[in-house]
Amino acid sequence: MLTRRQKDNIIKKFATHKGDTGSPKVQIALLTYEIEDLTKHLKHHKKDFSSRRGLLSKVVQRKKLLKYLKGESEARYEKLIKKLKIKG
Repeated sequence: MLTRRQKDNIIKKFATHKGDTGSPKVQIALLTYEIEDLTKHLKHHKKDFSSRRGLLSKVVQRKKLLKYLKGESEARYEKLIKKLKIKG
C-alpha cells in the first residue's frame, strides 16, 4: 500500500497542472506503482488470493486507461510508457 507521501510525490511528478489528480497520466502512474507494490507483496505471500484479485483488477484498469490515452494522443502515450518503463 502506498503512503500518502508517496502518492503525493507521484502526483507531483506526473501532473499536467497544479491540482491535477484525475488525468489519465496520473492515474496510470499511481496504478503502476500500486501494481509494483502488490507484486512484491505477492512474491512473499503466494497464497494471498484476495490481493492477487486486486492486482488483476488494477492491471485491467491500467490497460483500459493506457488504451484511452493512446487513442487521445500517441505522443503522450509513448512518453508515459518510456517514463514508467512498462510495456505498451
